[in-house]
Amino acid sequence: MRAYALLGGPTDLWPQDIKEQLLEAKRNHELIFGVDRGALFLEELGITPDVAIGDFDSLQDNDLARIEKSVTDIRYSNPVKDLTDSELMLQTVFNDYHADKLTILGATGGRLDHFLINLLMLLNPAVNQFAPKVELSDKQNSIEFFNPGMHVIERKEEYPYIGFALLSATEDFNIIGARYDLKNYSGKDPRVFSSNEFLPNSDSFKITVKKGLIAAIYSKDINRFKKKKKSVKIG
Repeated sequence: MRAYALLGGPTDLWPQDIKEQLLEAKRNHELIFGVDRGALFLEELGITPDVAIGDFDSLQDNDLARIEKSVTDIRYSNPVKDLTDSELMLQTVFNDYHADKLTILGATGGRLDHFLINLLMLLNPAVNQFAPKVELSDKQNSIEFFNPGMHVIERKEEYPYIGFALLSATEDFNIIGARYDLKNYSGKDPRVFSSNEFLPNSDSFKITVKKGLIAAIYSKDINRFKKKKKSVKIG
């Protein structure tokens, strides 16, 4: 079963079709999770989450009461905790609800420390096993995660670029069959190989890595070449 989770990141970075995505998920009986303020955002979109998770410290009492009235499964976290709300959500999605795939929305932008938590959380051994099942998505990017092994990277039509962020010490990382190949890279520090592309007549290529967590970042420019219209004075 597929699942979606909405976090509390800035709404202006949401995918433009986020409401349609989530309503379609509801119609298909897929799971929807609201994490902290993300649960309130879902209510404001007219979508009741299946599960709400968090310490809800970003909500006022009346907002929390609204969620408690409508959501049947609420997981309260301790503000003083070892796992973040996002990590607790991962455990709930995969251990309790046995989802096959999770798309996380509202995880980027806003506070940089929150974004880094969401990007790096899959390094935590408590949730690392879920990495291949997780996608972060916003209006400009789609991020997927890969543990050691051989992986096929599939083209996503709306994203012309793809980069690879090496989130941990990495051993023997290879890109095979892309516009820019890479052979036998190893390094102790995080590094990003950006702005790669698929070959014109190919919808996939391969990566291999012996050690490390890799984030594949699909991306697109927004209005890169769009010129602002000049105002016309009449009279």
